[in-house]
Amino acid sequence: MPALPDYLRVSNAIMDDVRSGKLKPGDKLPSIAQLCVLHKVGASTIRQVYIRLEALEVVERYQGKGVFVTDPATWLRKP
Repeated sequence: MPALPDYLRVSNAIMDDVRSGKLKPGDKLPSIAQLCVLHKVGASTIRQVYIRLEALEVVERYQGKGVFVTDPATWLRKP
C-alpha cells in the first residue's frame, strides 16, 4: 500500500490530536518552522497542511496572530 503524501500524514496527525483532546478549541498550533522540525517536512508541506485544515474548518488562520483550532463540533459531523 502506498504511503500517504506528507501533507495528508501531517494534517491527519493534527486532526487526530484534536479528536483525542490533545489539542483543544482555541489552542494555537506551532509555527511553520516548529512543525517542519516536528514532522520532518518542508515549509511548503506545512503550508499545504494549513490550507487543507482551514478548508476542512479544523483551524482558523489569523494573519499576524497564528493558526488556531476550531471547535470539533463544527467539522466532525459534516457529511
